[in-house]
Amino acid sequence: MSAPAGAEPCDVAELRSLFLFESLTDEQLDWLCTHGHVERRDPGTLYGEGEPAEWFYVLLEGKVALERRVGADDVEISRTSQRGVYGGAWAAYLREGAPKVYPSTMRVLRPSRFYALPSSDFATLMTRWFPMAVHLLEGLATGQHATQQAVNQRERLLALGALSAGLTHELNNPAAAAGRATSALRERVAGMRHKLALIASGPYDATTLATLVDLQEQAVESLAKTRAPGAPPPPGALERADAEDALTDWLDAHDVGTPWELASTFVTAGLDPAWLDAVAEAVAPEVLEGTVRWLAYALETEQLMNDVEDATTRISTLVGAAKQYSQIGRAPDRELDVHELLDATLTMLDRRLDGITVVRAYDRTLPPVHAYGAELNQVWTNLVDNAAQAMDGSGTLTVTTRRVDDWLEVEVGDTGPGIPPDVVDRVFEPFFTTKPVGSGTGLGLDIAWRIVVGKHHGDLTVRSQPGDTRFLVRLPYTRPDAPEVLPS
Repeated sequence: MSAPAGAEPCDVAELRSLFLFESLTDEQLDWLCTHGHVERRDPGTLYGEGEPAEWFYVLLEGKVALERRVGADDVEISRTSQRGVYGGAWAAYLREGAPKVYPSTMRVLRPSRFYALPSSDFATLMTRWFPMAVHLLEGLATGQHATQQAVNQRERLLALGALSAGLTHELNNPAAAAGRATSALRERVAGMRHKLALIASGPYDATTLATLVDLQEQAVESLAKTRAPGAPPPPGALERADAEDALTDWLDAHDVGTPWELASTFVTAGLDPAWLDAVAEAVAPEVLEGTVRWLAYALETEQLMNDVEDATTRISTLVGAAKQYSQIGRAPDRELDVHELLDATLTMLDRRLDGITVVRAYDRTLPPVHAYGAELNQVWTNLVDNAAQAMDGSGTLTVTTRRVDDWLEVEVGDTGPGIPPDVVDRVFEPFFTTKPVGSGTGLGLDIAWRIVVGKHHGDLTVRSQPGDTRFLVRLPYTRPDAPEVLPS
């Protein structure tokens, strides 16, 4: 393959200064210079993913970035200015399953110089000079590819299974509650129809009926106030028991049958013996019991409708969280509120957090950040799930958001036992895990790191000591879209 126009001869001394070639003999270095050349490149694309892999490149000076295509997006894997780093047709010596195209894209970020060698010559030197190494590398490449493919698939299936099980469980609870409330509501409505028949045939004149309707509205209004925003918290167990005892005594004193069945309903609505005194004064003694039972039926019916509303609202919330989590129907790269993503993830993982106190220390004044929502949800899922496993059902999970200079910072902290100091620097390595054998694949934090650092040009770090582990995710507010171009 002929050298492109403008190619320069290489210098043996310069090649010898690179870590990649430092062990070669003078004869081998001469061979490299005979078969290769030096190229100068301005900022732009050196080679593109999917193009025929024709050249093996070694950086002599300058700065480059490596990118991979994921869906419709180019994801930056790394950027470096280290002399001797290489790319291009580096796998040309592999005989079985060797890629015939460039597996990635290399962008030149500032004026740079490269040593370039045709792929056929690179394959020749590898098989002639390092035959045993070629056999070992072929086996390693084939085995690692198969292993990572299988583990990646299992990681996704496990995550999907856990989320599906959790979501099904969470949806089942409010659905069952709505079913029970609807069944009880049907009985109460049937009972109220019976009461209406008794009222129509009983000793209730127009004035008494008007008073009864007014008392019913007062009772329902009192129940609504207990659910209104800013309402005082419901009474504790002991306080509620005392209130029910007081109402039971009042009902018993006024000859109302089975008072213990009615007392709880009035306590839930925030009504006390003083309010029932007003009821007793408003109606004749002979209709007091009927009035009290009518009011209790009205309150029970209202409470059951509240239960149905709460259950259906919970279902809608879960469906909304699932849609937010999966980012269905949303642009992959857009301005978004990171708090919506965090809340959706915490909702989806609610079952995994049973027994754990969740603290949301959000700064709601933070401006939106330009990011990939679905990928960030993968990050939050991995960090929260790791924290839940570390705490094993008991502890505090704290999710904090803040702004640090021109970064949006999300901190996920837990009170688990911490990461041993001798391995804390390795947690982002692929296939490394501190979990027992069979409990983890070692890819969760690697995936999170690649999403934050590679795709969002952010930063992901960890600080850990016993009882206090914190993962810090930083996302830039200023997008690094344009390649770095330094003045020449």
